[in-house]
Amino acid sequence: MAGSAGELEHEQGYVDLLYTRLDDLRERTLDELRRIRRTGASGTPQMRSERDAFAGLHEQRLAQLEAVEDRLAFGRLDLTSGLRRYIGRVGLSDDDQTQLLVDWRAPAARSFYQATAATPGDVVRRRHLSTRGRNVVGVEDEVLDLDAMDQADRSTLNGEGALLAAIGAHRTGRMGDIVATIQAEQDRVIRSDLAGVLVVQGGPGTGKTAVALHRAAYLLYTYRERLERNGVLIVGPNDLFLRYIGQVLPSLGETGVVMSTPAQLYPGLDARGLEPPEVAALKGDLRMAAVIATAVRNRQRVPREALTLDIDGTSIELTPEAVEAARGRARRSRRPHNLARTQFVRELLDHLAGQFARALGTTLDRDNRDELVSDLRAARDVRRELNLAWMPLTPEQLIEDLFADPDRLAAAAPELTAAERALLQRDRGAAWTVGDVALLDEAAELLGEDDTAARLAAQEQAERRRSELDYARGVLQMGGGDGLVDAETLAARFADEGPVLTLAERAEHDRSWAYGHVVVDEAQELSAMTWRLLMRRSPLRSMTLVGDIAQTGALAGARSWDEVLDPYVEGRWTLEELTVNYRTPAQIMTLASAVLAAAGIPATAPISVREGDSPPIATRIDPADPRTVVDAVAEELAALGGGRLAVIVSREDRDGIVKLLTEGLPDGSVSVGQDALDSSVAVLTVAGVKGLEFDTVVLLEPAAILRESSRGANDLYVAVTRPTQRLRVLHGEPLPPGLDSMISR
Repeated sequence: MAGSAGELEHEQGYVDLLYTRLDDLRERTLDELRRIRRTGASGTPQMRSERDAFAGLHEQRLAQLEAVEDRLAFGRLDLTSGLRRYIGRVGLSDDDQTQLLVDWRAPAARSFYQATAATPGDVVRRRHLSTRGRNVVGVEDEVLDLDAMDQADRSTLNGEGALLAAIGAHRTGRMGDIVATIQAEQDRVIRSDLAGVLVVQGGPGTGKTAVALHRAAYLLYTYRERLERNGVLIVGPNDLFLRYIGQVLPSLGETGVVMSTPAQLYPGLDARGLEPPEVAALKGDLRMAAVIATAVRNRQRVPREALTLDIDGTSIELTPEAVEAARGRARRSRRPHNLARTQFVRELLDHLAGQFARALGTTLDRDNRDELVSDLRAARDVRRELNLAWMPLTPEQLIEDLFADPDRLAAAAPELTAAERALLQRDRGAAWTVGDVALLDEAAELLGEDDTAARLAAQEQAERRRSELDYARGVLQMGGGDGLVDAETLAARFADEGPVLTLAERAEHDRSWAYGHVVVDEAQELSAMTWRLLMRRSPLRSMTLVGDIAQTGALAGARSWDEVLDPYVEGRWTLEELTVNYRTPAQIMTLASAVLAAAGIPATAPISVREGDSPPIATRIDPADPRTVVDAVAEELAALGGGRLAVIVSREDRDGIVKLLTEGLPDGSVSVGQDALDSSVAVLTVAGVKGLEFDTVVLLEPAAILRESSRGANDLYVAVTRPTQRLRVLHGEPLPPGLDSMISR
């Protein structure tokens, strides 16, 4: 970016003013936090709660102010009225409430992203500021009304340098925000209404993930009161991806979200077990909902014959008819298994109490009923038979028993074939897998929990809540309030868990939590059973789903958005398509499209904004000489000159290639697993690379990736489209169709 010395000096002066204000707000917030902390742990419990609540709020505010340090201001609008409006990460005003900086999400900033020469509105000029630290190093102008500009102001016109500079920059191993370079089609999606399900379909490099995250930040800003009470859930494909995007929302001033992978959607579990793709696909099949439901009902048993029960030497009889009658009434309550069990037990104890009274030569009446029932509850025979007839269960018990016992599985899953049931069988104690998560959640929904203690606790909590809310309103009225918090939020801070757990943390540990909005990245990969789970997390059906059907690699993944959404929101979801590829050079994108075409997969490739400087090349390697792989990766690493390189391999080859490159390349240059983005070379499978991007990609043996799955062509398409600069294919086997036209070197 260029700019005359005078323009740079002027903008530097204004940016200095903004940082001075930011520093002042930080210092004030920190002083207030110190003052609150100095009060110590004295005073009444209510006073301590109030102190902790306000301390938490100031800590959150301080974190937000710290997070917007980099590129605080990045744009300026010159309006026909003569006003200038600076755009940045956060809104800032001086002590007289004169606006200094407009938050990029505010309606007043919308024209920074959407005004064009054809529809300029009241915008004369849009200026992009390039900063390094707190220094302005360049300005670039886009004039939307040339006639309204002075001739002297035209020296900074440079086109789309801000966008191209961002595209060409080296990757750092962490995703950066695009707040300074959001394009019009992306901005339209970001600012879509909160209500309903929005699907953002886009090919590789169209910025789907960035759009989803900026949309989350926009919604939290625009619908603050609603979403701060219920929270936002962001679901990404794997832990590495969540690390990759982890700094985007904090850099936009937002920290109150729950981030999860599909493996973590069942509270308390992070499923790390591995299983074959065909097993995962079967567990994701919607038929499994019926299997789980039948498995639950099968645990509500009726004995085949009458049973004699001993109660301290007195014998009574438990008949199948009595159990069946009690079971029928409990089932008709339509309550979950563990909750309905309370009614089942009560019904059966009432029946047995009548027998017990007659056996003792007395009558069952109000005076002796409780004593008789107490004796029945204490009797070992009664406890055993009640549990055998209707045992309280956890989801983990139910699923483990189901898969470990072929007879149970056969009884619960007659709709599955014998071969399918054989796929599901496993030993007790086996590690939980991603495919199990939705099954556990389904079981939890059907089982429920014994709510006797919970109902009493809820009544007490409701009383406390009313008292805390009244107190919070009084505190805010006495203090005048600063607009940062409402009475609902403050009351939540007063609660016992307030100072310890944030809303996001409470939501993360509560399976029944109803989120205000759910964002799903790589949504095409989720199974039908996982969609059932997510719809329970979003009863209002307020969701943003981003993905690309052409990149579906999971066998249980989506073939169309209609297939995914119509069972839940038929006719009530919106599709937006992103059509411009900002990441993948056209030379590489043409190759990727050829892979899909060769496999007969219909897809419209997004339009790349640049041709690229380096054509993709293929190099034949000698499988018997592993040094050829090391040498090729070392050559690409040397050419990279910074940034990040990914070596994408088949699942079968991954461990061997990791060992080979770790020994053959300089120490510390190769990383895998959770640390894969922390070094210059990451070794990943296609599943691990989804949603990520690298300066250079070395793709090893594409034929092996192609045959790993019936959706191997989709996986190969994903792998080919990860680089922003260079692609090199290493192969000992013949190149698959679509890649066989590559330049060889």
